[in-house]
Amino acid sequence: MVKDELTYKIIGCSMKVHNTLGNGFQEVIYQRCLAIELERAQIQFEREKEHKIFYEGFDVGTRRADFIVENKVVVELKALINIEDVHLAQAKNYVIAYDFPLGLLINFGSQSLQYKLIFNPKYNSTNSENSKIL
Repeated sequence: MVKDELTYKIIGCSMKVHNTLGNGFQEVIYQRCLAIELERAQIQFEREKEHKIFYEGFDVGTRRADFIVENKVVVELKALINIEDVHLAQAKNYVIAYDFPLGLLINFGSQSLQYKLIFNPKYNSTNSENSKIL
């Protein structure tokens, strides 16, 4: 799977943050630093963008994605020792709720930066899996 240019840039900015800070900080610190790197890379983004969640037509609440990048990619950040299935499910739900073709789950908490590309099955019906480890 070849990463597109935008996700490649986001991952590059994330690697810069992780290489500079290492692991061990709270998620919000990585979020602030990633915002700085995205600005430096002249990548448009919104932080903590709120989105309504509906259940069978009823407004049941809101969720906030860590980043919406160039109105194309949902980016969810974690600062955990390892990404687990529950975190992957959360990121996938964001991609579907925001109705974007793809998203990124990025974990700054491990020794090495971890990231997973998340696919919205609505846009990628040919994929048997909805996420890939890159």
